[in-house]
Amino acid sequence: MSGTHKKLGARHKARKRAVDFLFEAEARDLDPVALTSERSDLSVKDDAVAPVAPYTVTLVSGVAENLDRIDQVISSHLQDWTLERLPAVDRAILRIAVWELFHATDVPPVVAVDEAVELAKQLSTDDSPGFVNGILGQVVLVAPQVRSAAAATSQRAQQDTDSGTE
Repeated sequence: MSGTHKKLGARHKARKRAVDFLFEAEARDLDPVALTSERSDLSVKDDAVAPVAPYTVTLVSGVAENLDRIDQVISSHLQDWTLERLPAVDRAILRIAVWELFHATDVPPVVAVDEAVELAKQLSTDDSPGFVNGILGQVVLVAPQVRSAAAATSQRAQQDTDSGTE
């Protein structure tokens, strides 16, 4: 077995930190992007505050920018349940995983799902890993279409910018 266990990877730590920021921001009714930025600045001044990984910032910003759409997707896959009734930590985990499934083209879908399940095992209730896996197992089916649509929209926007028609 290699010296670096996958659970201790930089991306895993970045995801866990993003869950922490999203959870804290929701609990304290703060803007998660501002909270992440504040902690990042603080880590430069205070060695007791851990530096904020760039991928953590990417995740928190991505979730914040796409929150309504992400919540809509999660809600549409909840049966006899509402997003508000979920444990806050499960909401944060699902939001990050859905953002990764839809936007992180360098993260294979199976990795996004596995990481979310692993975070649920570490941070939430005994029922959460199976629940998170079930929801994401449905979301993963629509992710390729969402990524394709996003890529096409991005490509059109780039073409408009290149041709000067904004």
